[in-house]
Amino acid sequence: MGVTVDVHQVYRYPFELVVASYLRKYPSPMDKHVTAIKTMEEKTDLSTGIIYRRRIATCQNVIPEILRKVSVLKVSDIYLEEESWLNMQERNMVMKSHCLTWTQYASLSEESVFRESLENPNWTEFIQRGRISITGAGLLNCVLEAFAQTFLNQGVKKGIRIMETLLQEQCGCPFS
Repeated sequence: MGVTVDVHQVYRYPFELVVASYLRKYPSPMDKHVTAIKTMEEKTDLSTGIIYRRRIATCQNVIPEILRKVSVLKVSDIYLEEESWLNMQERNMVMKSHCLTWTQYASLSEESVFRESLENPNWTEFIQRGRISITGAGLLNCVLEAFAQTFLNQGVKKGIRIMETLLQEQCGCPFS
């Protein structure tokens, strides 16, 4: 079956500031679940100027203790891989993320983009689609998907709050 979470957010800040804030967003005291981000690869395509990054995020397992009775769910950390392509010339950054943990039971993927707003060139649009589907857990599939959808929705709201806080700390009032 699976669940999907869609996000569209406009940050009233220039693209360069939003991307810089995103890249330093974690780890942060504002979200204790993300404990580490490690850049595994970074390279620039000299012909296009596009910067490619591959990062691994380490996150605390947030699955409720009652569900961790299932042995496969009883892990302390969850690992996510993010790939991004930053094109400063076109003022966009495309990202693809997926979960590296529980791949035989769950599929978690996100596709996101930061881009200059069509409404105002000093603003930045953020568009994201996340999808999770769980298999192989029998009757728990639906329960775990419902939990995941709630957690993803809360995570999106928290991520937007963190970004707004970082941007405000860096630049003050939003640009008009």
